[in-house]
Amino acid sequence: MKTASLVANSKGEKRIKISFPYDTEEILKIRDIPGRTYHKENHCWSAPLFVDTVNTLKDWNYSLCDKLQVFIQKVDEKTLAIQKIGIPGLKGTLYPFQNEGVIFLENHKGRALIADEMGLGKTIQALAYAQLHPELTPIIIVCPASLKLNWAKECKQWMEDPQIEILSGTKIHKTTKDIIIINYDILFAWVGQLRKIDAKIIILDEAHYTKTSNAKRTKATKMLAKTIPHIIALSGTPIVNKPIEIYNAVKMIDPELFPNRWHYYKYYCNAKHNGFGWDFNGASHTSELHDKLKKSLMIRRLKKDVLPDLPDKIRSFVPIEISNKYDYKEAETDFIKWIEKEKGLEAAEKAKNAEAFSKIENLKQLAVKGKMKQCINWIEDFLTSDQKLVVFATHKFVIEKLMETFPDIAVKIDGSVSSENRQKAVDDFQNKEEIKLFIGNIQAAGVGITLTASSNVVFIEFPWSPGLLNQAGDRCHRIGQKDAVNIYYLYAINTIDEKVIKMLHKKSITVDQVLNGEESDDTTTFQELINSFKNEN
Repeated sequence: MKTASLVANSKGEKRIKISFPYDTEEILKIRDIPGRTYHKENHCWSAPLFVDTVNTLKDWNYSLCDKLQVFIQKVDEKTLAIQKIGIPGLKGTLYPFQNEGVIFLENHKGRALIADEMGLGKTIQALAYAQLHPELTPIIIVCPASLKLNWAKECKQWMEDPQIEILSGTKIHKTTKDIIIINYDILFAWVGQLRKIDAKIIILDEAHYTKTSNAKRTKATKMLAKTIPHIIALSGTPIVNKPIEIYNAVKMIDPELFPNRWHYYKYYCNAKHNGFGWDFNGASHTSELHDKLKKSLMIRRLKKDVLPDLPDKIRSFVPIEISNKYDYKEAETDFIKWIEKEKGLEAAEKAKNAEAFSKIENLKQLAVKGKMKQCINWIEDFLTSDQKLVVFATHKFVIEKLMETFPDIAVKIDGSVSSENRQKAVDDFQNKEEIKLFIGNIQAAGVGITLTASSNVVFIEFPWSPGLLNQAGDRCHRIGQKDAVNIYYLYAINTIDEKVIKMLHKKSITVDQVLNGEESDDTTTFQELINSFKNEN
């Protein structure tokens, strides 16, 4: 008789005891179960207590003990409640596939890899799981430095009254908040302090940041995660390209899945000796790896898989901190004093005052210079997804800096590009696999071209009117585009940048069409901008 029962191991962990009469075919099937172990002394097998495993055994006609049947019943009831009622306290509604992601986390006890394609809301799914379990605090979120503010924004947007602390620098102090956000690069300095707070959940955003085993950030992450019961790794990077990049994250989630590092490197990373050392950047048996991860701890959806659930356009507003706060604040103070002296809007003379434009332009340039490094970091992180990206800006020095940073994978269109070269840039982006970036001036490249090779657009700078913003974003949203388009707005917090994007967003219901279908001119936005500075003082 084939039986499955609930037992506890020496560590008190619940496992499934699997017993059956000797059968070579049955043994081969059991060996395919993630985390299975053979116990020679008892002539039986055991496996971690996962819903998928119990259901698999049920499908294989194993007789489940009463405790396992109750376990499945409770899981089914909770799944149904999430699907029908939603998550208590969550400030928003999830798409159906995001609900499935939360259920996947729940069924895997909060130890899983969400590997959805970029733009499908991995952040939201992780936060929804945390909201589903308000008892599981503190929570530590580890992410790239450029995404710390965005994580704080998303926490406030989705969770019920989150108490957040963002850690910066390496000067250690006691942390008391429920949600701690820290970047990988400083984690090594904080790991000792963070281990003291007895965190219950750790979220590893862009988990491939832990790909290098001897890096300080990887060692610190592994040391911290070792003591935390619930580990949620997020990464949209295709595992089929470089399986080595996800090994450490998988090892943290389930140490038993690939216990032998060298075997993993050799079998899945196509390890080769190049005469100087071993190269593990290859890929082999990728389909097998993908299946094994999906059966154990990974959920991955592509845009094309969930397209019916998605709107045509998904907008994300990403806050960024500037590096030149002192210079910017000094210029802003000078501008405010000028407004007070000249009586605000009257001085602008309906947006025709050259001095007003000059001072506004100075603030805009300081803002973009201050966020430039973080914007480049964001683009570099995006490119790990192996997708193409359209980048829009307004200033020549911004476009030149981007072309200088990504010379071999980018094309551009700005006022200096001839008609002939303009079409060549579009064609190269559309047709050449190695060209990953299209960098365009909003005025010169925001109309009249089609860029459907990408379904991702990012704005580093913003125009004066929502119509221009909308038209530029539509370069990817054209006939022939089969995916939902993700549009990202990288804005510098507490600067003119933030004011402008908020005004543009307010001027249109969806930032796709201007309120009432009528275009808003530059003058209106400019006057409102000056007025906003005046009203703050």
